[in-house]
Amino acid sequence: MEEVINKNENQKYTHYVGIKFANAGKAYFFGTSNGNLKLDDKVVVETMRGNELGVVAIAPIDIEKYRSSLGLKPVLRVATESDVKLYELNLKDAVTALKICEQEVEKLELDMRLISCEYILDKSKVIFSYVSDDRVDFRELLKALAFKLRTRIELRQVGTRDKAKMIGGLGMCGLPLCCSTFLNEFDGISINRAKNQMLAINIPKLSGQCGKLMCCLKYEDDAYTDLKKDYPEIGKEVFIDKVRHKVGAINVISGTIRLDNDEGFIFLSLDDYNKQFNRPHPNNKHNEKK
Repeated sequence: MEEVINKNENQKYTHYVGIKFANAGKAYFFGTSNGNLKLDDKVVVETMRGNELGVVAIAPIDIEKYRSSLGLKPVLRVATESDVKLYELNLKDAVTALKICEQEVEKLELDMRLISCEYILDKSKVIFSYVSDDRVDFRELLKALAFKLRTRIELRQVGTRDKAKMIGGLGMCGLPLCCSTFLNEFDGISINRAKNQMLAINIPKLSGQCGKLMCCLKYEDDAYTDLKKDYPEIGKEVFIDKVRHKVGAINVISGTIRLDNDEGFIFLSLDDYNKQFNRPHPNNKHNEKK
C-alpha cells in the first residue's frame, strides 16, 4: 500500500533529478516539474532535515522512467544569489559552532567525539554528528548550545561506518570509499565471507577505514561460492599411481588444485584433475575416496 501511495505521489512531478550535496559523494533523487535544469545548477531542495542547497549531478529524467517505490522530495527552486550567500555563510558559522560544541563537550567531560556540524539553509537548525561507544546524556550540552547558538539543536550519533561515509577517503583499491560514493545500506559482513574467498584471516588487512570488515568482501562472495562447486573438497583423498594424495588447497582464480602427499605436493589444473579421475562433473566420485 505504501508503495502505491508513493508512486501516485510522484506523479505530481514531470521529471526526477539527481542532486549532490557537499557532504555526500553520491547523488540523491528529487522530483521536479522543471525539465530545463542543467548539470551543476544549484538548487534548493526539501529534505528530511529541512531545506538544503545542492547541485544537479544527474540531468532531469522523465518521471515515467522512475522505478523506485520511494517517494520523491521536491526541488523547491533554482538557488538564488541570496541562497548561495546564505549557504556560504552557514559553512563559516558551522566551523564556529563546532568549536563551541567541542568546548562544551570538554567542559562537561562527555565521552563523545564530534565529527561534523551543519546548518540547514534557513539556519533554523544546526546538526552535530558524533561518535561514541556508549549512550551519552547530553541534556546539559543541549541547554548550553541552545543558549549560545540560539537555534534548534540536533545531536546525531553515528556508527563508525557512517563516520567513514561522511568523511570519505580512499580504499585499499585506490578508489573512493564505496560507502561515500554509492552504497545506500550497510550489510553485515561476516568473517565467513573472507574464509569462503580463501583469504588469510588478517583482520587489520581485511578491515576498512571504519575499522570493520570491508564491505567489498561481499561483491565476489557469490562468485566464489559458485566456482568452488566445481572443485573437490579440501581434505578429500585421491590416489595417483596407487600413491595417496590429499586435496590441500584450491585456487579458483588460477584454476589449480594442490595435492599433498607424504613426500611433498603437486599442482594440477582443474581440467587435468577432472581428466585424471575421469571426473566430467564435480559430483562424479569415480576413482575418489573419502
